[in-house]
Amino acid sequence: MHTKTLYELSKLLHEGDISSVELTQHYIDRIKTHNNQLNAYITVCEDNALKQARDADQKIQQKTAGKLTGIPIAHKDIFCTKGIRTSCASKMLDNFISPYNATVVEKVNTAGMVTLGKTNMDEFAMGSSNETSFYGPVKNPWDNTRVPGGSSGGSAAAVTANLAPVATGTDTGGSIRQPASLCNLTGLKPTYGRISRYGMIAFASSLDQAGPLARSAEDAALLLNEMAGFDSLDSTSVERDVPDYTTTLQDSIEGLKIGLPKEYFSEGLDPQVAATIEAAIKTYESLGATIKDITLPNTGLAVPTYYVVAPAECSSNLSRMDGVRFGHRCDDPKDLLDLYQRSRGEGFGEEVKRRIMTGTYALSSGYYDAYYLKAQQCRRLISNDFQQAFNDIDVIMGPTTPTTAFKLGDKTDDPISMYLADIYTISTNLAGLPGLSIPAGFVKGLPVGLQIIGNYFDEARLLNVAHSYQQATDWHKQSPPSFE
Repeated sequence: MHTKTLYELSKLLHEGDISSVELTQHYIDRIKTHNNQLNAYITVCEDNALKQARDADQKIQQKTAGKLTGIPIAHKDIFCTKGIRTSCASKMLDNFISPYNATVVEKVNTAGMVTLGKTNMDEFAMGSSNETSFYGPVKNPWDNTRVPGGSSGGSAAAVTANLAPVATGTDTGGSIRQPASLCNLTGLKPTYGRISRYGMIAFASSLDQAGPLARSAEDAALLLNEMAGFDSLDSTSVERDVPDYTTTLQDSIEGLKIGLPKEYFSEGLDPQVAATIEAAIKTYESLGATIKDITLPNTGLAVPTYYVVAPAECSSNLSRMDGVRFGHRCDDPKDLLDLYQRSRGEGFGEEVKRRIMTGTYALSSGYYDAYYLKAQQCRRLISNDFQQAFNDIDVIMGPTTPTTAFKLGDKTDDPISMYLADIYTISTNLAGLPGLSIPAGFVKGLPVGLQIIGNYFDEARLLNVAHSYQQATDWHKQSPPSFE
């Protein structure tokens, strides 16, 4: 049951072969059995989930159900969920019970989906390995000694281990695509503004974007249909019609023009990962696509640009968490300054503190022009590179990550090395473009992801391109033997 696609589950539910209560209980039982091994969930919402499932069964019986009604889903613990703890995997919000739902949560609730629980993540989405969580690291289902990627590692591990059929994630610099790559999933970061950020606790407001983590492009398209759309509560939401992303999945990709940036196949890329990606590109050629070598000359600026812009915005966004209104509050503060210092010092982890300090410095008087303003200028150069490339090609392809999943603890003492794990994904966030990672093979038993980047609001094409590959290969159907 837990290996079936969303289409298959929907068919079983609507034909009465299984009830949503039975399906939900099946997943809850699997979570109880396997979560201690992976640490994928922070909070499991058993009672609430079964109530939602009963409501879904009633809708199905009354013939008022949608395609995803009754299907369970896991939410990254960065999305506010009414009456349920929303922690951002931080001690700072360990006791925070949200009084409202994020728009993404509200949308999938309206679709009749069932919330299984809240998944583990890097604290406030700051990390590339899911090791900065206050609740401990998430383990990769393919090898429990390795990271699942971050910051949406809990969502990725949950879907990979069949502890949820699908999950939400967020992507600020690769935090959906990177764990998708390391866990053998399909992970989509849509165009900035395609999905509402309302109720998604902000890390870097100009970069954050929600998206689906699923086993296949088909499943991702189904979930994106429910997640996407304009939201008047979010000033960065784009007022644009949402197509049915499933209707173009089967379109031919004959004549598709694929750009391969030389910067994505240079020093730092593991040779075996490179060979796996090149084999995937050859599959696309056999499907009728044409290949063109391109250059994105400012790619080298992406990591330093990101690590000025993102920390600056996180410094501003997290300033509200001061021990006064909500979140962790220190014991017996002597005065207001002591309250601020100890509440924040005790509530935030080391990586979050590092980024807050970096961002505060970059925004400080005398340094703003030298760092933050200059980073925004570099950001424009990166965006211009993509727009020039898309004059001649349809999509860009390359590796999602430079290596397969690394060992837990390997990079925790070397932040720069950790930051470089996102070297191929960061540019799309800086430019606001959609990006997708799909399973492309294995190296020594560990998954490799192929990244596909499209032009603005070209999610339908990305999903079509991904689906065409998945019709010709079966990498996305592989599951870790321990969790089948």
